[in-house]
Amino acid sequence: MAMGAEESSFHVLFVHGPAASGKYTIGSLLSSIVNMPLFHNHLVVDAAQALFDFGTPEFSALRGALWCESFAAAAAARQSFIFTFNPEASVTYALLEEMLAPVHAAAGQVHFVELQCDDKTVSERLSEPGRAAFGKLSDKQLYARLKAAGAFDFPPLPTPLISIDTARHAPIESAQLIAQAFRNRITSENPDA
Repeated sequence: MAMGAEESSFHVLFVHGPAASGKYTIGSLLSSIVNMPLFHNHLVVDAAQALFDFGTPEFSALRGALWCESFAAAAAARQSFIFTFNPEASVTYALLEEMLAPVHAAAGQVHFVELQCDDKTVSERLSEPGRAAFGKLSDKQLYARLKAAGAFDFPPLPTPLISIDTARHAPIESAQLIAQAFRNRITSENPDA
């Protein structure tokens, strides 16, 4: 079990932030530190996009169904995990609530982690070669147009366990800060653990 948490508890570290904020990189490092698998959002996005264009009703329905089934299966197995998420307008808040419902129903705990990154840094990171290789948004002009059109608008998420400016912290430092905040939360909730 991760980080000395009680045997019966399980946790979702819900890491969210804009494109190119470091979700995958930080999530991978965090996975090693806290010994929890990383469920990167692109696993599902890529699967849905193999069949349907991003943003189409069919794409959104398939992506939502896969996310919901994955969260439900993890909750049924009481499997702790890290999930990465880019808040954006093609995802409804109702879908987010539907994804998290099985976790809450099984007495799991969701810990939101906010990654922040200024637009200048995001723009610089978009052109990194690894992004295009993984089918991620890598076009600076497209990003600017999507942002201006409101494509990344999303209602505020719950208060995060920690917020990190990834332009000011290296990925390993960010992962360590998240792990420490998680340890502190677990310890405060379970002082005998």
